[in-house]
Amino acid sequence: MLEYLNLDQSLPREEYQTRIRDLQQRLYELEHAVFDSKTPVMIVFEGWSACGKGRLIQILAERMDPRGFRVVPITPPRTVEARYPWMWRFWLKIPARGQIVVFDTSWYRRVLLDRISKTIGKDDLRRAYQEITEFEEQLAADGTVILKFWLHISEEEQKKRLKKLLSDELTAWQVSESDRLQHKKYPKYYQAVEDMLARTDSPHAPWTIVEANDRYHARVKVLETIVHAIESSLSPEALQRSEQEMKGAVNA
Repeated sequence: MLEYLNLDQSLPREEYQTRIRDLQQRLYELEHAVFDSKTPVMIVFEGWSACGKGRLIQILAERMDPRGFRVVPITPPRTVEARYPWMWRFWLKIPARGQIVVFDTSWYRRVLLDRISKTIGKDDLRRAYQEITEFEEQLAADGTVILKFWLHISEEEQKKRLKKLLSDELTAWQVSESDRLQHKKYPKYYQAVEDMLARTDSPHAPWTIVEANDRYHARVKVLETIVHAIESSLSPEALQRSEQEMKGAVNA
């Protein structure tokens, strides 16, 4: 699947600046439609280390109303969290009705990072896939709009970006041991990603693979995908009502 991507896709800076502003404005409008229609939206970001995920999430969030938008960064489970079933902590962070929640990495670290580091066995891996599938099926059945993004960069591009981060003491801290391990085992991680995408892509929780060697192309593709998915999930009446309310607020 990943081998057929064209990672040479790019976008001129001038075109990017115009399109990204329009997309940010449209997302702001759609956030109000999501709130009015009580539709929960869950956006999951996964990808290679140094793929530009953090900056992309920042661009996604900077025009949004924080009352209806939340970013959830996922770290290794803490002591208390480790006492519960591993999916428990994610259930606590799902979007409320009318809220958009972004996961900066997610439950997929169990079938990627834990798999590569061999902290789970084959039986646990199989159960993890089943539990992930059931988790997303239940949310979708309850009306949650689920979008999942894999930001893909080449091994050479990752090496270049990690080297640049490490060359500056102000950014070197951003490169963790898990980032180093991922790059060192890029081919094995690549196969794990292929397996994950094949086993967890579904109509109710689809994966969008983003060619992220060029950051401008990646950002526009992600925001366009989110806009289209939210517009498609809402009724024409909900969209029209939100647009009328936005126009009324501007004219007030």
